Amino acid sequence: MPNLSLTHVIRESSLKDNAPLLILFHGYGSDENDLFSFASELPEELFIVSARAPYPMQPYGNAWYAINFDADKGKWSDNEQAIESRDLIAKFIDEVIAKYPVNKDNVSLLGFSQGTILSYAVALTYPEKINNIIALSGYINDDLFETQPEANYKHLNFYCSHGSVDQVIPVDWARKSPEFLSALNIKHKYSEFPVGHGVAPQNFYELKEWLTNLL
Repeated sequence: MPNLSLTHVIRESSLKDNAPLLILFHGYGSDENDLFSFASELPEELFIVSARAPYPMQPYGNAWYAINFDADKGKWSDNEQAIESRDLIAKFIDEVIAKYPVNKDNVSLLGFSQGTILSYAVALTYPEKINNIIALSGYINDDLFETQPEANYKHLNFYCSHGSVDQVIPVDWARKSPEFLSALNIKHKYSEFPVGHGVAPQNFYELKEWLTNLL
């Protein structure tokens, strides 16, 4: 559906209108079909939208922002591009709400890896647009937002999880998230699972239960 800012696929809700909305944001080098593969396992009342990142990669896949590898800096992220994607996602959320029969006051984001980093940034920059955030295998990059007053965040709720042997994003980076969220009195749950850079079955069951309880 090219008339929205991001290419995406949808799973319609069992509700005719005012459905709770869940938007999925994939990781670096993937596409909208990756996370969408488990949409059928999620509650049927959810209207699910899975978005494709805006930067095509070669030979395939997409990115929310470039990750560069060079001798001087080692591995580094293009934060300017990430901020552009953050704002594009915020615009996309508005477009989805305008186009589809969803409840603008019940919006959840689910990200994996780079999609999680952006989900944190969107929620902390535009908290008025979001209710719940599922943050899988990512971390908070505080270069991508400016912290707002606590009062703006009081309705937010985060589910954060990470693989304890993640070889792509160190678990130590993820372990800083609960401390950051606690300092702002933001509701959150943090879990670790004995896997690498991926989502274990028990991780999926836990996030599903967490989300279902909020609907």
